[in-house]
Amino acid sequence: MDPILIEIGSLQIRWYGLFLVLAIFASFEIAKRILKGWGFDPDRFEQIAFWAVIWGVIGARVGYVITSPGDFSSNPVSALYIWQGGLSFHGAIIGGLIPFIYHHYRSKIPVWAYLDAVVPGIAIGIAAGRLGNIMNGSDTVGRLTNWPIGFTWPTSASGFPGVCPGINDISEVVRCAPEAIVRGPVHFTQLYGVLIGVVLLLLSIYWLRQNRAYGYVFWQFVFWYSVLRSVFEETFRLNPLWIKAYVNEQAGIGLFTATQIISIPLVIVAIVFLMRWKGQRNPPTVAAVAPAGPTPKPGTAKKKR
Repeated sequence: MDPILIEIGSLQIRWYGLFLVLAIFASFEIAKRILKGWGFDPDRFEQIAFWAVIWGVIGARVGYVITSPGDFSSNPVSALYIWQGGLSFHGAIIGGLIPFIYHHYRSKIPVWAYLDAVVPGIAIGIAAGRLGNIMNGSDTVGRLTNWPIGFTWPTSASGFPGVCPGINDISEVVRCAPEAIVRGPVHFTQLYGVLIGVVLLLLSIYWLRQNRAYGYVFWQFVFWYSVLRSVFEETFRLNPLWIKAYVNEQAGIGLFTATQIISIPLVIVAIVFLMRWKGQRNPPTVAAVAPAGPTPKPGTAKKKR
């Protein structure tokens, strides 16, 4: 469990970045195949999805910095070090939606079909990101626990700094005396996140086969990701509690983190949309399947002879 895969001088290739890049490429190909099967132009999607990835990464980092400011208090510039890990899923969704919404209003793209098609890729990205967190060690650390499933990090895990009993944020470990630091047992929340990504991938395949109206798969994903992460991951994460509703230090449980609070309105919105989403998928319009390309200027069309 070493964050660095390859290091040549000052050049570093990290596991976290490698996993995310592979997930992005896989996501592109899966979404393009799905859209092609539905009768949409995959190349048009790819052009917009490229910018969605860029804006998604920006949003993910901004969201993480906002919700975990303690990680950057000693070195604010490190907020730019995305390759070291630390991305917010909710921030990624907000940032990634910007290009889709923009092109929906500008050129009437089938935005709901596009969002449904990217759901399997997002699930893969969740699992890949958490695998990168495992290699980084210090990312998304779990609380200390006396449960039998507790995991003790090996000393060979160079990215894991250890934790101190009674702290609420992994960044606070620097305040502890060296002899107080322990390597577990903690909730292996990074692995919990991997399993959540796998479950969501399987669910997305099931949802896509249901032939429901475009947008149904996306809102199902929003609902179930918010629920699964809030219940099976965030509850056991070593994150500050924005609302200290319940804490059990022995079991390693804490409610409510920032993500859990943000998930509440998302669950409500997803339920409202799912209740309104009826019917089956409609065949794409001519504009939706037309290949992307420059729009001819008025008066430049060739006259028929």
